[in-house]
Amino acid sequence: MKTILYVEDHVLNRKIVRDLLARTSYRLIEATDGDAGVSTARETLPDLIIMDIQLPKLSGLEATRQLRAEALTAHIPIIVITSFALAGDEQKARDAGAAAYLAKPYSPRELLQLIRRLVPEG
Repeated sequence: MKTILYVEDHVLNRKIVRDLLARTSYRLIEATDGDAGVSTARETLPDLIIMDIQLPKLSGLEATRQLRAEALTAHIPIIVITSFALAGDEQKARDAGAAAYLAKPYSPRELLQLIRRLVPEG
């Protein structure tokens, strides 16, 4: 079973992804701020991380940079998501080490396709 870490501070967004993944074989773990996301990733070594950019304590981009800088977590693909898509955000996400980028609102089906492309179920 593949594990996905979702780092998101908004309850409704976490529920949407939780409901989306409930019908799959993925196991979801959650963190609600950037610091917790980094420490949870270090402890659990998930197969994939979904990282919101706008997070308390530590931004998603900085959390992504920290995870990329550590040998233990550098290989984990990270999907960066933002609700305030600005010109250059995708490039900033990729420069930080993101494998993929999505702007909100996104289709849950689109997110699931992206997850399955990066870490196939099984």
